[in-house]
Amino acid sequence: METPNISSSSFLWYFIRFLVLVCLILCSLETCFTLEERDVKSHLGLEYSHTVQVKSLQPATTCSPSTEGHDKKASVLKVVHKHGPCSHFYQSHKENAPTHTEILEQDQARVNSIHSRRNPKKAIDRRGQRQWDGVTVPALSGSTVGGGNYIVTVGLGTPKKQLSLTFDTGSDLTWTQCRPCVRPCYKQVDPIFDPSVSSSYANVSCKSMECSKLKSGTGNAPSCATSTCVYAAAYGDGSISVGFFAKETITLTSTDVFNGFLFGCGEINQGLFRGSAGLLGLGRDSISFVEQTAAKYGRFFSYCLPSTSSSTGFLSFGKEKSRRASKGVKYTPLATLPQKEYSSLYGINLVGITVGGRKLPISTSVFKTSGTIIDSGTVITRLPPQAYSALRHAFQQGMKSYPRAPAFSILDTCYDFSSYGTVNIPKIAISFMGGLTLDLDGTGIIYPVTASQACLAFSANKNDSDIAVFGNVQQMKLEVVYDVAKGKLGFASGGCL
Repeated sequence: METPNISSSSFLWYFIRFLVLVCLILCSLETCFTLEERDVKSHLGLEYSHTVQVKSLQPATTCSPSTEGHDKKASVLKVVHKHGPCSHFYQSHKENAPTHTEILEQDQARVNSIHSRRNPKKAIDRRGQRQWDGVTVPALSGSTVGGGNYIVTVGLGTPKKQLSLTFDTGSDLTWTQCRPCVRPCYKQVDPIFDPSVSSSYANVSCKSMECSKLKSGTGNAPSCATSTCVYAAAYGDGSISVGFFAKETITLTSTDVFNGFLFGCGEINQGLFRGSAGLLGLGRDSISFVEQTAAKYGRFFSYCLPSTSSSTGFLSFGKEKSRRASKGVKYTPLATLPQKEYSSLYGINLVGITVGGRKLPISTSVFKTSGTIIDSGTVITRLPPQAYSALRHAFQQGMKSYPRAPAFSILDTCYDFSSYGTVNIPKIAISFMGGLTLDLDGTGIIYPVTASQACLAFSANKNDSDIAVFGNVQQMKLEVVYDVAKGKLGFASGGCL
């Protein structure tokens, strides 16, 4: 047979075509393998999961303060967990720190308090006698009430006295325990404020415009005692603070001093805030700290809650003081809640939930029916039962490889991680109106009781009509930005790591 005559140039041309064909095949195969690998990762939940070290779930016993946001020259306050090692309560009261059971019971009491605004209980008689003869004080101790867990230190009076107050976006009235305590006050770490030694203290007249503001700020009409305005803050769990409505100088920093600040000087206080001296109200009513300082701060504040109980965060006021006010923050509109009882709370429009990369089949009408607020003092996020059921089912599907643990208090989806060094937890994202989708950190998904009982950090309301609450576990490691003047709420990642 005659051998074909192929020139060297023709051979080279055929060889190049062969190489191109091989490359195309290999590229195609590589794409297939890449796609197959992605599918495997997605199927195993690796692409849409957090890898968490089990030992990191347990709290540390030493303080590791964050350096983020702590500008001593600015209007920035350090935030600490009340019962963590960064708090001055820790050494003197650590043996009395609440258990996880107590924390969650207190949290449920707080949520009951929020829900009870629609059906307020008449916890006290408001005749307002100086001896408080008409006041019925509930038989409660400070350990059984759902107060917030994060505190800041401010100065009150002239000369100023340093007081550690629980800051609370769910309340409006700022108050502290005052001498003399007509009935025994609860125990606090700081000395109880004595208005008689402050040159800037002044009671508010019960005939003044300021006194009339108490009705919307506390839900209770003010009373009079010898022409002095008397406030009564009654909470849904039966806790109360009763005393004189007054004006005083409040100091954040050397350059942030406010004269004539309206606050409650409580002489009967029971059931609230174990250890702290009272409350800093950051709600939307006219008597809140946010509104009273609007001329300076423009109704703008932000906070970052400590990522663990052994670290620190910050609370800042004024747009120029926010680290991320101009960068990295994504906003959703603040919502006007249909229930007038919640008008002083910060409403947001929750529209969807994603678990492991898949959006849950929850109708937006479920969230519209309940409405949603964001609250600094509620620990566990509460969802409408329909939404929580879908979230729980999807989360359980993604956690099939881990052994279940018994339910704990209000948390019904728990796992035993005691035999693992690391675990993979399905990612959860919360979507809000305006196109904002918030990817939760692993710390915002798991509530660790112990390594052998780590639980999904969400719970269900009793009814779909109960308002949903976006709690503080889900807010950790974020800077949460409240631009109240412009009617929007923002989140920025990496707030206080």
